[in-house]
Amino acid sequence: MKKNVFLAAIVVFITVFSVSSFAADSGVLYQVSTLGALQEGFYDGVISLDALKNKGDFGIGTIDLLDGEMLLLDGVFYQVRSDGHVYLPAGNVLTPFAEVTWFKQNMTVPLSGSYTYKGLTELIEAAFPSKNLPYAVRIDGEFSYVKTRSVPAQVKPFPRLAEVVKTQPVFEMKNIKGTIMGFWLPQFYGGINMPGFHLHFISGDKKSGGHLLDCSITSGTVRVEYIHNTSLTLPERSDFFKLNLEKTDKKELEKIEK
Repeated sequence: MKKNVFLAAIVVFITVFSVSSFAADSGVLYQVSTLGALQEGFYDGVISLDALKNKGDFGIGTIDLLDGEMLLLDGVFYQVRSDGHVYLPAGNVLTPFAEVTWFKQNMTVPLSGSYTYKGLTELIEAAFPSKNLPYAVRIDGEFSYVKTRSVPAQVKPFPRLAEVVKTQPVFEMKNIKGTIMGFWLPQFYGGINMPGFHLHFISGDKKSGGHLLDCSITSGTVRVEYIHNTSLTLPERSDFFKLNLEKTDKKELEKIEK
């Protein structure tokens, strides 16, 4: 009897130790709503930035009414509005779509020389240990060229996102220091988000940025976090319930994001 009790205690200890270690070492991606809902024109905020701050210190998204691009970097929220300037939104501001994590570096990707956007993303993707995991990506560096976009706040009845981006303001920056940040998601995330890279940019002086469209990097540091868990919070709103999200137009979404 004593031997069995002792063995049971060992099993419990190992189980608890393993679970706690996994929770401490693993990345968790917390997502608010779906990109498909945003695509269909769901722009009403559903969670405050103060509440979102409890879910991570790194991430991207948008602001209530689609009022610009949102970044969460080192625990600070930034809002890039359609005028191209960066603002510090209040904690009670809401977001209709966001993805955040507690950034913890698992690997670095060496950079040697200059890279275009295509070359940079291909280099990083080739370094991933598996295409079956999501990744948080942070690139701090010097850029000879950066191209971003943002979107203006919308009024009801909301147009679909494809219509909004047709007139989106585009910003070009040269010889600038800053941070590219965001996520790479596997193909099986299609439907709730955009597979592949979704990246935003903010300048080192925190004066300019937006959704990243193109860049040329001359030097920098690439840090990557492995994501092993995903938490998805869906809006508890009647207008979200009525959306038709069964047939997401993936080609349209790719055009929107790129």
